[in-house]
Amino acid sequence: MSEQDRIKWNQRYAGNTYRKGNPVSLLEDWLPRLPAGKALDVACGAGRNAIRLAQAGFEVDAIDISAEGLELGRQKAASLGLEISWIEHDLDLPYPFDTDYQVILILWYVDLELVARLAGCLAPGGYLLCEEHLQTDAEVVGPGNRNFRVAPGALRGAVADLEVLLDRESIRENEMGEAMASARIVARRG
Repeated sequence: MSEQDRIKWNQRYAGNTYRKGNPVSLLEDWLPRLPAGKALDVACGAGRNAIRLAQAGFEVDAIDISAEGLELGRQKAASLGLEISWIEHDLDLPYPFDTDYQVILILWYVDLELVARLAGCLAPGGYLLCEEHLQTDAEVVGPGNRNFRVAPGALRGAVADLEVLLDRESIRENEMGEAMASARIVARRG
């Protein structure tokens, strides 16, 4: 990311235009099967998924470029009596991630090299959950720039060293009834 990205996301969160509050369905669907322990929410934004993980008893690290988004998450977590480690960092720069996470969540942030690197940060038996916008020629919501979408099969390639439990690429309706193309993967370290 760049300083322009930091400014863009800070303005979005500070401008009170961010309305997403519920955790993503991928997390909710898999939460009962995830092993307890440490979790990492990558590109966490305002922390809705990090907060859900903390509510489920995980020790959570949440990382994002936006200080404004992190502050929103910090305030919401504090109001719920939850402790989360909020980390402001540009994910285009190296970061010394721990290597003992039971759960790593990366959503809507396209960086396949980072996904592959994060696979190595899982503890044995740990799960990586990832959902991205999928490249398609269909009329769908989401980024128009193909650089912010993954090619078909790309997520599976990024987690090649893990046991893949879910690999789904589809066009489906989002919670607002709009067509959305997504790639979802859940993989476990053996």
